[in-house]
Amino acid sequence: MGSASDVEAMAGAAAQLEAMGVGYEVEVTSAHRSPERTIRYVKEAEERGIRVFIVGAGMAAHLAGVVAAHTVRPVLGVPLAGRLLDGLDALLSTVQMPKGVPVATLGVGSHGAANAGLLACQILALEDEPLRRRLEAARRELSRAVESSSERAKRRLREILDGC
Repeated sequence: MGSASDVEAMAGAAAQLEAMGVGYEVEVTSAHRSPERTIRYVKEAEERGIRVFIVGAGMAAHLAGVVAAHTVRPVLGVPLAGRLLDGLDALLSTVQMPKGVPVATLGVGSHGAANAGLLACQILALEDEPLRRRLEAARRELSRAVESSSERAKRRLREILDGC
């Protein structure tokens, strides 16, 4: 994360990783205020076996790009809303990477962070069959929740119409 103030928005990534039984690290570092620390973290994380980087940052949001410039492992960028442009600045900074230094950019904010956690799990599941099965089970549960929601909506609509 680019700032300690990003913790709340990025919590969804951690929640998804924990739900799938995937370990993770959390670190605050800045592309602009601590670039050497950022590069050192990336190199040391690789040595520890980190296989996917989830990077959240707001405003100028160059952190994911700096991480991607120093690793060939997947970098999932989560643009976060800032004070002025509601995350548009961060989205453009994260998504517009030069050819050869890709950042897989997710949606802005907490939903993007949650999807980054899931996407990281999907990447890891390419070589982890039990994780793949957990992801499939979670997807089936999402489908069941939609069916249940649909039934509740139909009942509620009938109540409204019967009351007219």
